[in-house]
Amino acid sequence: MAPKLQPGERVIYEGHPSWRSILDFYLKGLLLTAVICAIVAFVTGLGDGGPEEGIVTLLAIVGVSLTILIGFVKRVATSYTITDRRLHIKKGIVSRTIQETRLERVQNVNFQQGIFQRILQIGDVDFDTAAGDDYQFQFSGVAEPADVVHKVDEATHASDGGGLNPPSRQQAPQADPSTAPTQQQQPPPPQE
Repeated sequence: MAPKLQPGERVIYEGHPSWRSILDFYLKGLLLTAVICAIVAFVTGLGDGGPEEGIVTLLAIVGVSLTILIGFVKRVATSYTITDRRLHIKKGIVSRTIQETRLERVQNVNFQQGIFQRILQIGDVDFDTAAGDDYQFQFSGVAEPADVVHKVDEATHASDGGGLNPPSRQQAPQADPSTAPTQQQQPPPPQE
C-alpha cells in the first residue's frame, strides 16, 4: 500500500520483501514443529498406536499452518515505496512503524548480498541519509536489489527535474543579443 501521495508525486517502485527472504523463518518454524511433535510422541509413547497419533498429527498440522501464516503476514505487512520525492517503509498491521525520508536527504545507496542471498537473488538495500549512522533506513530482503538501486537513481534524477531546471534552480533569463549593448573587447595584456 503506497503512502498518500502529494499532488504531482508519482510512485516509481512499490514492493515487499521477497518470499525467498523468509525461507529461513519457514525452515526454523518447520524444524520447531518437528521437534515439538517428536517430543510429544516420545512422552506419550506413540509406538503403541492409539489416540496419541492424532495429537501428534494435529500438532504437526497446526505448527506448519501457523508457520506459513505468520511468515506470509510478516512479509505482506512490510511494504517499501519509492516515489519521485521520498522513500517510505511501512511495517506492521496492528502496531505499525513507518519510516520516511525525502530523496534529497539520501546521500548514498548500497546493497549487500551474502552467498545465500545471491543464490536466492535477494539482498538488502541500505540508504545513507543525512540523519546519520544511528538511523537505519533499509529495504530488507528485496528481490533484485540492483534494480531497486536503479529505481532510487531514477527517482533522484526525477526529483532533480529530469534534465529540466526546477523552479529553485532556474537560471536568469538571457537577454536578447540584438538589444544588448555592445561592448568592445580589450586586447590581452602584453606578455613579458
